[in-house]
Amino acid sequence: MARDGAAYVCQSCGAVHSKWAGQCTACQAWNTLVEEAQARQPGAITPTRATKARGLALETLQSTSVGPDRILTGLEEFDRVCGGGVAPGSAILLSGDPGVGKSTLLLQVVASAAARGANCVYISGEEAVDQIRSRAARMGLGASAVRLAAETSVRDILDGLKREAFDLVVVDSIQTLWSDQHEASPGSVTQVRAAAGELVRLAKKRGTAIIMVGHVTKDGQIAGPRVVEHMVDAVLSFEGERGYPFRVLRANKNRFGATDEIGVFEMGDAGLREVRNPSALFLNEGGERSAGAAVFAGIEGSRPVLVEFQALVAPSAYGTPRRAVVGWDTGRLAMVLAVLEARCGLGFGARDVYLNVAGGLRISEPAADLAAAAALASSALDVALPQDCVVFGEVSLSGDVRPVSRMEARLKEAAKLGFSRALGPAAAIEGAPFKVTGVSRLGDAVRRIGEDDWS
Repeated sequence: MARDGAAYVCQSCGAVHSKWAGQCTACQAWNTLVEEAQARQPGAITPTRATKARGLALETLQSTSVGPDRILTGLEEFDRVCGGGVAPGSAILLSGDPGVGKSTLLLQVVASAAARGANCVYISGEEAVDQIRSRAARMGLGASAVRLAAETSVRDILDGLKREAFDLVVVDSIQTLWSDQHEASPGSVTQVRAAAGELVRLAKKRGTAIIMVGHVTKDGQIAGPRVVEHMVDAVLSFEGERGYPFRVLRANKNRFGATDEIGVFEMGDAGLREVRNPSALFLNEGGERSAGAAVFAGIEGSRPVLVEFQALVAPSAYGTPRRAVVGWDTGRLAMVLAVLEARCGLGFGARDVYLNVAGGLRISEPAADLAAAAALASSALDVALPQDCVVFGEVSLSGDVRPVSRMEARLKEAAKLGFSRALGPAAAIEGAPFKVTGVSRLGDAVRRIGEDDWS
């Protein structure tokens, strides 16, 4: 194909530059500009040729047509994150770290959907068909009716998908595809944008649901231009900490459902297993609770989840105390420590502080403030919280403990798992299924922990 011109494209953000530079002026990334040929798109309007407009078909909000039912894959955790099943004609982008289990998850999804009568195809640009068969046999899916293909050419993929009406298509991965309309190499910003655009157009035109796998960069961002995330209907991330068998599926964007839902899986020898009760998975059921541990009653999406916060406050062996946190926001930890020092009289200036969310789960809601503060105070005072106690509540900079959403659901989940008391906002006392120690100030909570007073 003729080379119409060349430009330098940033492989991080997709910005186009007329000449090479060491740093991209759009995203400030270094050494990301790569020369790519800029081919004219078919049908592009040129100064000497214009296309005739077809007109714009306008409709109203009132409609008697009923959309097709969602595709239920049979994996309830996956369907929940998608908003109750995969919407026909939707384009979904699934990202995750290498080796987290993206291909395993999607192979189970299409196999389960095919068992329910859906016409599914799994297209891989990274594995041969025999490799996919071998993995399916190891997972006990060898008899599935899923169709397989190993292809990287966008033109060949589109031609194959147009010959038959498919309900669900998986493309693994978008970074391996290439379009002959562009001279850039596979995985470049130009090729990723072009391949994603073609697949999204096919999904909308034929009503086929397409799930595309996207690689991530070393800082956790989806590789390629951000415009791909705007093209698709849903952006899902598959997360998992190394050393833990648990995997969490999150929706970062979803036009057909909530964006705060999670699905929990456990990785095993035969693939992923759905975890229907994540609370029991993230709690330590053995022995008495030690100082520095507090069980947080949280909400992830539409479900309540109980998880343990673990804190360690120790004398610092160096001039500058360390602050380390896993599973929670570092800035939030600094704020809670400042409130504990200024409003509660606890000193952390000469001590190291470590905070961990057990099980590899990442907590982001403000309702975890009181649980983190309780764990830190418990470790600093060397007093353990009661074994049957859960903690939740938002802490303000003034030291107030503020009410949070869905307090009744949090307490009901705790009661279901055998907890019989809670430490939380005073507003949580009304209608609680068991005894709640309501506090309006963080200092009151610290005093109760220090005095071991839960009356």
